[in-house]
Amino acid sequence: MSTAPLKAQPLKDERDFEMTDADFHRVAQMVESLAGIILKDHKRQMVYTRLSRRLRALDMQRFCDYLNHVESPAGAAELGEFINAVTTNLTSFFREGHHFSHLAKEVLAPLAQAGERRVRIWSAGCSTGEEPYTIAMTALGENAITAGRDFRILATDLDTNVLATGKKGHYAEDRLKGVSEALRRTHMKSDEVGAVFNDKIKSLISFRQLNLLHDWPFKGPFDAIFCRNVVIYFDADTKARLINRYAEMLVPNGTLYLGHSESLLGEHPLLRSEGRTIYRRRT
Repeated sequence: MSTAPLKAQPLKDERDFEMTDADFHRVAQMVESLAGIILKDHKRQMVYTRLSRRLRALDMQRFCDYLNHVESPAGAAELGEFINAVTTNLTSFFREGHHFSHLAKEVLAPLAQAGERRVRIWSAGCSTGEEPYTIAMTALGENAITAGRDFRILATDLDTNVLATGKKGHYAEDRLKGVSEALRRTHMKSDEVGAVFNDKIKSLISFRQLNLLHDWPFKGPFDAIFCRNVVIYFDADTKARLINRYAEMLVPNGTLYLGHSESLLGEHPLLRSEGRTIYRRRT
């Protein structure tokens, strides 16, 4: 019987598929072209994980074959799944709470005092809906939605899957952090999974798919626009164009809320700073 030591076997790659540099760069180019989002190299693992699910669903073995399919006429339906897979959707209720305090005291209260009957707020990049529902709860808490007032929230996102979640308004228990028991009793019905928003609050919000880089099929104007942690994914030129488009969509003295790492540098011809990542349309 041989006593020679056993040779160490090479570790098997735990990945089901190989993603080449060419595959990743092709994905990045497609995403930038379709959505304006810049995918840096550190996003490679995220891209692999999310798109691998699509390869499995379609019983494909190679990323290049999948990408060929997405870009072919036969892959038109898969294009939406591709965009959904690579879009980042991190959100929570009452995230960056100082924005909602400002909305209540500096936007909604003055509009109510002025007797403004029409109020429009846009949640751009609404993800799974936590932001527009937080806006709605804030408005209801300030009695900003009263009889005779035309109050509407537009909630848009590129990802159809997250929009479907928002429309349902049903959230698991671990997603409801930040929503107090009092708010849950007022606006939600609890079940064995978590809680669902009632029809009253749902009726205030219109969820619609929108690519921010394409035409916007609405006229506005808006009293406030939330676009938080969205423009950070765009290059500098695209970010500047979007900020200008948002500013033009605001009423005079309307408010733009950006994410915590998206403050504007220098003076803007249409916007003035009013606190941490809060900007007002110049009058």
